[in-house]
Amino acid sequence: MKVLVTGASGYIGGQLADKLSAAGHDVTCMVRNAARAPQLHSPQIKFVEADALQAETLPPALNGIDVAYYLIHSMSGRVEGFEERDRQAAHNFAVAAKHCGVRRVIYLGGLAATGATVSAHLKSRHETGAVLRKFGPPLVELRAGIIVGNGSTSFEIIRCLTERLPVMICPRWVGVETQPIAIEDVLAYLVAALDIELDGNAVFEIGGSDQVSYEQLMREYAHQM
Repeated sequence: MKVLVTGASGYIGGQLADKLSAAGHDVTCMVRNAARAPQLHSPQIKFVEADALQAETLPPALNGIDVAYYLIHSMSGRVEGFEERDRQAAHNFAVAAKHCGVRRVIYLGGLAATGATVSAHLKSRHETGAVLRKFGPPLVELRAGIIVGNGSTSFEIIRCLTERLPVMICPRWVGVETQPIAIEDVLAYLVAALDIELDGNAVFEIGGSDQVSYEQLMREYAHQM
């Protein structure tokens, strides 16, 4: 398949692009600046410059693509106003993908219990999925909890807090429960979503089987170290 991977400079995107290329797919990574494109293992991977916040740059990146992975979020830059940027980027991408004939979009979102009080970041993750479903091609949305692996933002926060603060006055979020999943399993789900047979949109919750609080994760990390 001809596959587009957005967010290739991120923790998951780069690893996903390498896995897809190794499986024989024709992979293109969408980046805002090709001169700063990440170093990937597969030399067959191509790069295209486009920005989801600039709608006019998207059609050249999406033309001829069978499946597009949407791994974009705005929290890595300016925090202020990230919700509106997330909505606008998702809308631009969805409209362009549908116009260009993309058959499927695969999106990695966040896991939360129905009716739970969630953070602004997680709320934005769910809104992004809703926008992609409304305006774009059929969507496969995978909702994951904290992703465990070297380089994962949430995991690195746990590592940093545990290693640097032997005593900590705990904020409220430390008691929130999550369902950790290993990066290897997330990548396996993302690859499997490429050609799974579905009729229309689908949401899969891919949290791990263990339900633990962030405090328990920090204590377990400390124990293992």
